[in-house]
Amino acid sequence: MYRKIKEKVFEVIQPAEDGKLASRIFDCIIMFLIAVSIFSIFAITFDLSESMTQHLRRIEHISIIVFTVEFVLRVWTSDLLFPGDTRLRALFKYLCMGMTIIDILAILPYYLPAIIPIDLLGLRVLRLIRILRVCKLTRYSEALASIADIFKSKSKDIIVSFLVVFLLLIVASLLIYYAEHDAQPESFQNAFSGLWWAVATLTTVGYGDIYPVTVMGRIIGAIIALLGIGMVAIPTGIISSGFIEHLRKKESSSEEITYCPHCGKMLKKGVMKSAFYPYPIIGKHDSGKSHRESK
Repeated sequence: MYRKIKEKVFEVIQPAEDGKLASRIFDCIIMFLIAVSIFSIFAITFDLSESMTQHLRRIEHISIIVFTVEFVLRVWTSDLLFPGDTRLRALFKYLCMGMTIIDILAILPYYLPAIIPIDLLGLRVLRLIRILRVCKLTRYSEALASIADIFKSKSKDIIVSFLVVFLLLIVASLLIYYAEHDAQPESFQNAFSGLWWAVATLTTVGYGDIYPVTVMGRIIGAIIALLGIGMVAIPTGIISSGFIEHLRKKESSSEEITYCPHCGKMLKKGVMKSAFYPYPIIGKHDSGKSHRESK
């Protein structure tokens, strides 16, 4: 009985599949609370009435309780997520997962002040961690999960491209500092000022708050702007290619459509072998009637 209850809870709290109504309702509740919680983070930055503030606090309390119960249930059923491991090993694996860390950070700011006394300023800064709750949506949204998978599969290429861009920013900031410091000591006080200029120039944003006035500085600025057109586009191209590869894999793994050799009607392949029939099912009609392979 205990095992059946645990398995039922595990099915509900996992991302919903087709036909899993209870799991779908649970996902919708969690996504709604995440959206409301993120909205409250923005709302508290406005001058609100005391009654509205109280309502937002009640919503925050309810969401924290639900997120805490969700986290406890996921910890309780973690051994079902890793059925081949021991209970302790499965728990350790679950606690090391990225989504688990996000779950912990989503509820941590609510409980930490009760454990560790901190000042009000520190509490406000800590509460900004709550915005990580939006990352929980990747667990319940297939589209967001696909984006996360793409970034994960292309992580090495993205890191290398950003490293190249970062090195270019460092070189550009030092070059512009030595070229403009004597002419504009107030604008280019140090290499960090040059780094801010390099970011604005390399990304072709160009805020215009600081800019080169010397001939050498303008030459460096022109070169960095031209390099920025290509260098900043490299991570974008990697992510775009990742989307294309993901779509191709998704299309290739979708159900193949074929036709029945007996009646000519459309069949959907991929039906599992029946436990009561020793021959694999090769397809079924939309009406539900199946055709089986002959011996």
